[in-house]
Amino acid sequence: MADLTEPVRLRAARPDEADALSGLTMRSKAYWGYNAAFLADCRDELRLRPDEVVARRTMVAERDGTVHGMATLDGDPPDGELGLLFVEPDAIGRGVGRMLYRHVMAEAARLGFAQVRIESDPHAEGFYLAMGAQRQGTNHAMPVMMAWPVRPEPSWSVAWSAGAPTVHVGNVAEFNGQFTSGVRGPDHYSCLAAFCGQRPAIIVLPQQVDDWWGRDVGAVLGWGDVEVHGGIAGDGRVSEAILNRPDLVARLTSQGSPVLPWGRTAAFDAIAPSPGGVLAAISRYESKRHSHELFRALACDHPGIVVPAQRPAGSRRALAGELAGGTKVVLKREYGVGGSGTLIVSAETKGLRALARRWADGVLVEEYVEGSDLYRNPTFDAVIDSDGEVHPVGVGLMDVDGTSYRGVTVGRGVLPEPLVDTAVGFGVAVGRALAKERYRGWYDVDFVTDRSGRLAPVEINLRLTGPAVAFHIQAALDRLRGGHHLVRTLDCVPLGARLPAGALRVHVDRVAQQCRELDATLLVTIPTAAFDPVPYLGVAIAARTSQALAEAETTVRDASTALGEMFVDLPLSPRAAHGARRRRARLRRPSR
Repeated sequence: MADLTEPVRLRAARPDEADALSGLTMRSKAYWGYNAAFLADCRDELRLRPDEVVARRTMVAERDGTVHGMATLDGDPPDGELGLLFVEPDAIGRGVGRMLYRHVMAEAARLGFAQVRIESDPHAEGFYLAMGAQRQGTNHAMPVMMAWPVRPEPSWSVAWSAGAPTVHVGNVAEFNGQFTSGVRGPDHYSCLAAFCGQRPAIIVLPQQVDDWWGRDVGAVLGWGDVEVHGGIAGDGRVSEAILNRPDLVARLTSQGSPVLPWGRTAAFDAIAPSPGGVLAAISRYESKRHSHELFRALACDHPGIVVPAQRPAGSRRALAGELAGGTKVVLKREYGVGGSGTLIVSAETKGLRALARRWADGVLVEEYVEGSDLYRNPTFDAVIDSDGEVHPVGVGLMDVDGTSYRGVTVGRGVLPEPLVDTAVGFGVAVGRALAKERYRGWYDVDFVTDRSGRLAPVEINLRLTGPAVAFHIQAALDRLRGGHHLVRTLDCVPLGARLPAGALRVHVDRVAQQCRELDATLLVTIPTAAFDPVPYLGVAIAARTSQALAEAETTVRDASTALGEMFVDLPLSPRAAHGARRRRARLRRPSR
């Protein structure tokens, strides 16, 4: 028996191995319990002849000199076929099939194949679906699927992670707190930091997370083994908590891996110093006032951009008088995230005098940009590398309710190409200006679209953001499964009931299976909020078509709401009913 501690390696098969490989295919087929007559009928179809070994691009997976599996890539570009993929029975379930499949898809990409057809044994259908193939129909009761060549890791991802395993730190509350009255406890949004890299080695989160979450997400995104340190900072002060554990500091900084926080702070610099000038640039351009000044300076070179007027609010009396005039405006505090510190005010807004008293000090009044709901809130993300080069990530369409961010959709066709081109052109110009100010790292530019289709930039975020999660998930699935994925994040999916951890996982597994049946993938991105008094989950849904994406979203929302149906007929006292209504009203707004 081969030493299972030895690594598996792939190599091209030799013509003199044809008979041995044909025997392997028959043993693998017999593993599923087929009778002798059926296997005899399959023999000729599964036979590999010596003159076919090279022509069919045959690869073998070998450990310690013993062949454990084989695969062929048949046909000529653009359409190919996974002719054979078989694994020795004692190696099934040990990752050999996954390795062969991924190699075939990578080779298909290198050779210029657009798609790869798979005619699967019924017992292997689940494997291929899990690897990203999609059902196309059947052929004589054999499932027929289509797979797509994998795509290389994008340049922006390499720039972000240096092409290496990364350490992720969810210091969301700490980053936000540096611009407000301080850190106010941990933020569920910190869980999103786990997704912002293709190969996380270590993840540090303020709140405790269940082991199944990291394992399940990692299995889908190809993370491998990940070390998770959860529950380290109940007060949200992640950097302080890390520094109080010298062993953890050493663990994070001795791996030779980039240490990537959600956002850079002075406190985090004591763990992993940022390049000179980064903190100053963050302080300057997280400001709504300074970002607006930059927008005005750049807009003249971008005809598709319109910058809304902005000015200080002035006195409380002046602000109250202006608001009473009925003109729709946007009030902005100089700093704020995820819509916090931003308020749309119109003639219908109640309590204008009280509002003016609360908002006058240091507030900016910005022109409200009228527009349609279609393509209303685009966002552009990019990375500035250590040399100051800007690497565009992509443009997504945010779901924004008033000023509250709820999620994003990214992928081909989400936005019209002219809007994408305008957002990229202006977003890159912003990045180059930030690079001159010595900023390095992730940033985004958020827009609203006016009635004529022009983009109005409204803020810069110099940190990771909710859309960054969608782009990273998209890149991971494109790299592992091939093709082009659409990804939609839903940062707050209300749960009809608060479940114990075990029951929550059962619910997630059941809904994930329902999504797979729709050719979609479900990932839980924010698990910790499921245990709040008003429980919810953050999720990401991926699919290759907008129809599958929409159907999966409906499935997720309906199944999550239905959790409360078991309690519909339970009698509630008036006091308990009042408490339930108050808890529903306190549903927290994500931070983006």
